[in-house]
Amino acid sequence: MKVKCPLIPSKPIRRVTLTKAILLRARIIFLCALCFVLLITWKIVHLQFVEVDKWRNCAKTAQLAYRPIVASRGNIYAHDGALLATSLPFYRVALDPVVASDACFKAGIDPLSRALSDFYQDNPPAYYKQRIIDARAKKRNYLLLHKGFITYADKKKMSHWPIFNQGRFRGGVIFEAQYKRYNPFRELARRTIGVHRETHGSGLEYAFNKVLKGVDGKALYQKVVGGNWKKVPESTTVAPIHGSDLVTTLDINLQDVAQSSLLSVLEQTEAQNGCAIVMEVATGAIKAMANLSRTESGQYIESYNYAIGSSVEPGSIFKLASMLALLEETEWPLTQLVDTGDGAVQFYNRWMKDVKKGGYGLLTLQGVFEKSSNVGISIAIQEAFGTNPQKFIDYMEALGMHQPLGIELAGEGKPYMITPKSKMWSGVTLPWLSIGYNLQVTPLQMLVLYNAVANNGRMVKPIFVQRIQSANGVVKSFPTTVLKEKICSDKTLRKLKTMLEGTVERGLAQRIKHGFYKIAGKTGTAQKLINGKYTDHHLTSFAGYFPADHPRYSCIIVVDSPQGESFRFGAEVPAPIFKDIVDRIAGKDLHARKPINRPFSNPTTEAQWVGAAQSAAYLGLFGLHQSTPKWPLVIEFPKQCSEGVHPIALSNVGSVDELTFLYRWLQLPIPGNVSQEVSWGRLTVRSTESIFQPCKRPSSVPSVLHMKLRDALFVLEKNGLQVTIEGNIHGVVSQQFKTTSNQITILLK
Repeated sequence: MKVKCPLIPSKPIRRVTLTKAILLRARIIFLCALCFVLLITWKIVHLQFVEVDKWRNCAKTAQLAYRPIVASRGNIYAHDGALLATSLPFYRVALDPVVASDACFKAGIDPLSRALSDFYQDNPPAYYKQRIIDARAKKRNYLLLHKGFITYADKKKMSHWPIFNQGRFRGGVIFEAQYKRYNPFRELARRTIGVHRETHGSGLEYAFNKVLKGVDGKALYQKVVGGNWKKVPESTTVAPIHGSDLVTTLDINLQDVAQSSLLSVLEQTEAQNGCAIVMEVATGAIKAMANLSRTESGQYIESYNYAIGSSVEPGSIFKLASMLALLEETEWPLTQLVDTGDGAVQFYNRWMKDVKKGGYGLLTLQGVFEKSSNVGISIAIQEAFGTNPQKFIDYMEALGMHQPLGIELAGEGKPYMITPKSKMWSGVTLPWLSIGYNLQVTPLQMLVLYNAVANNGRMVKPIFVQRIQSANGVVKSFPTTVLKEKICSDKTLRKLKTMLEGTVERGLAQRIKHGFYKIAGKTGTAQKLINGKYTDHHLTSFAGYFPADHPRYSCIIVVDSPQGESFRFGAEVPAPIFKDIVDRIAGKDLHARKPINRPFSNPTTEAQWVGAAQSAAYLGLFGLHQSTPKWPLVIEFPKQCSEGVHPIALSNVGSVDELTFLYRWLQLPIPGNVSQEVSWGRLTVRSTESIFQPCKRPSSVPSVLHMKLRDALFVLEKNGLQVTIEGNIHGVVSQQFKTTSNQITILLK
């Protein structure tokens, strides 16, 4: 049976159109964006007007940092206080424009803007004025007025400008210092003074960097507009410990003589390079060290320290060491005969030759040295040490020829010498070693040997620094170090001195013989070994000491590769440099002068007195060779006395030692009131006699001779002196006069 269900009608379906859905979603997105914009706007307003102080403080805190305060680098001085190296300040000028009062700012902004425009010559006054006004309106605490640097003299001038004259705390001026190393004497001793870099350096600056640089401090700084840093006032500061000063042994006058004499000969001979060293015999103090090398343009500059860094075959100046070993081993007299034959002798497969064609024939040992006979020296050494060459090497090692001196300066050359233990040793090594080949030493090492002979056999280590000092006094002194108390017997020493004096009196160095004092020394010439072969290039040298009878200074001159046939030997090239140097020393150093004779033993007439005075003047006793004479005497002849003519001497202030020396030289009676307890005074005239007036020795004042004005001002004012300027302000300081305890006058030419 089929049952039929009734049809149940379905409910109508509700539909939303696509257009209405899109509109709804758009309204929702718009409302969300509007809320987001309103939220951002509210946050900006809240930050700028409600939380402004809070976030300013946060910004300041976030840009604060402790930064180093660089310690002032110490100065380097010559032995007499002349400034050799210092750090000169250069400044950038900035301004805190909100510091000045309204009255000060209003009165000073226009003249200050004009002054800045006139000084920098780059923008009109309106430019500077607007920048400062804008920064003040925005309450900026730092405005760099110009990126360029100014000098200390410029800073001093700017300090008198409007607003700036109120100083840092009332005017807001900020002078940011940056120090740069400066050598007042430019090329003089530049390589010895040296430089210091982060990873390398040279000379005293590098060797004593830890002493000179000091210890940096630190202070709290805030980073301001433009990425610059400004020190936070009244913040915790760790003060820097400034570097100590070096007082060297260098004498700037002798350095000038050595360098100028060396330069003159190098230019004349077109040599490749050269060096000159002057050392004080007793102490080992280096008084001058000049190093010059030729550039591609033909100029000579101090670019490398050949004196300490260049190990070379010394040639004939090494014959002094050979003679020392020979005399110690054999005790031969200087009259011992040596047959040099026709100037050539064969050792195995090599010929040894003398320079003189035909040879010297039969010579005494003294003559062998004076003539610098290669044949004579090598024959004598071969006879004494041929069967035991190690004995000769032992003598050389006892003289320290096998090891560096260990000086303070970096870059000392390493010596080298072929020994019997070496594979390079052969039957011809010893003869050539005896005349200065088959070994390499520095010029300074050779000078130390000659200095030891002058110092009665006592070998001392060269020193470059007298002391380290700070504002509180001497930090450290550098006494003389004895390397060897006695290099040989007194008997040998006397023979060596006789041979060295004979070389100048009768030998190859006769051209530097002097009539007023004796010189002792030895010429040297060595062929240069280039790419394993000996060439026509020569290394010429002269080493010696002065005065020969009481040595005070030793000196060595080395000239590399002089050009020209007449400039091949030590007597022609370096020996005249040596003579020029010792002439100038004789004119300066009272203790180095011991004349051989005087023109008159007892001058009585005016003519004889004039002759004696001229003789003294020749030796520089009246300061003719000094830029600033110590004792410029004036000789007057007032009348004829019963005993003859008696001159009256006048002088400026000076030391009693120098006064006494001069009176004895001129054979004048020393004024009766001169006391040994007084070290300083002047000579005046009372009636017809000279009267000595004791006075205090002037306090030490840094020498600013040859400096430019801005550098001299900085140095003198740094020492608390008030400076008066005379002459051409664009020149250099030619004279300086201390007028009172804190005032000094400088003359520029």
